[in-house]
Amino acid sequence: MNLNAFYKQLEKIVSSATSPRVIDSGQGPYLTIDGVKRLNFCSSHYLGLTEDKRIRRATIEAVKKYGIGTGYRTLAGTHAIHLELEKAIAKFKKTDGAVVFSSAYLANCSAIQTILGKEDIVISDELNHASIIDAIRLSQVSNKFIYKHGDVKDLEVKLKQAVKIAKKPRSDGGMPVILIVTDGVFSMDGDLAPLPQIVRLARKYKTLMMVDDAHGEGVLGKGGRGIVDHFGLAGQIDIEVGSLSKAFSSMGGYIAGRKTLIDYFKLRARPRLFSIALSIPDTAASLEAIKILLHSDAPVRKLWRNVEYLRTEFKKLGFDIGNSQSPITPVMLGDEKLASEFSARLFKNNVFATPIVFPMVQKGKARIRVIPSASHSKQDLDLGLKAFAGVAKELKVL
Repeated sequence: MNLNAFYKQLEKIVSSATSPRVIDSGQGPYLTIDGVKRLNFCSSHYLGLTEDKRIRRATIEAVKKYGIGTGYRTLAGTHAIHLELEKAIAKFKKTDGAVVFSSAYLANCSAIQTILGKEDIVISDELNHASIIDAIRLSQVSNKFIYKHGDVKDLEVKLKQAVKIAKKPRSDGGMPVILIVTDGVFSMDGDLAPLPQIVRLARKYKTLMMVDDAHGEGVLGKGGRGIVDHFGLAGQIDIEVGSLSKAFSSMGGYIAGRKTLIDYFKLRARPRLFSIALSIPDTAASLEAIKILLHSDAPVRKLWRNVEYLRTEFKKLGFDIGNSQSPITPVMLGDEKLASEFSARLFKNNVFATPIVFPMVQKGKARIRVIPSASHSKQDLDLGLKAFAGVAKELKVL
């Protein structure tokens, strides 16, 4: 092995990469970057809770009482506040139970690799998140089916093929498990999975059903309970995976669902067994965020007022904003260089909105992904809209 060639190849890749902007402020409606205050139009902190005084106070009190660090959940790391958070999540999501992980990425990995083996079957939407793709790889399942994005007819075709395979027993004598897995809200386009139809197919073909609701919780459903509540499907989804880092503005992830499955994940999920538990401040912050939503849906209502206003004004200006059904608002530009230049000019106008280009989306589908939050005022949104209109005029986009 030529180590010099290996490191030169790495240097070539790294040198061509673009470094992310460095933020030296809180994640509020504005961010301080390079010493300048700029409108935050690309954060996933949907409910604007990052600087909420109640969450700050609860976090500080927890740290004063318990410190910061934890340990392995199976050894000396299961803290009473972890159990309180899991109980609150289950109540919020209307499930039998919940188990918390140190990231939503690990929650997805756990959800799939813990219940699927090489001889089981998984059927996945083609636009599912990278963590779902990696989780399927980790499970080493050999029978993988990818259905066209949101296409329930194609899903049924794949299900029929899976059912045929599932008739042959595994080498351990058991029958193969079939798992359908989908994002709830797709993060690039903001569209929703056709969950009611998928659930009907899962029942028809007697399969397990999993949804990653990272971009739906705190946003969709009554009081922000997520896409399952949005479609009135409580109790009909086997596995709900969620993130504590988006609407709840903390860190971590969870799996919610039936008690038997949750107990099994607690017992067998390797990312839980061999990772340090969620820290005390992160746990306290997430717990307080959920308490806030259980008490009032005001942040959710404020978010959606901002979303509707922004969409209406973008359309008036003549922008193509796709078919989003969530706060994720893609301003479609198509060309990758155009999207990058558009974002750079917005930045010069003190609006921070990042370009989304290949490989995050298909070539020819580049866009600026705008995400308003409940912390934005109408004046903030107008400031952003004015900047978009100005840059569009400069670049002759509209």
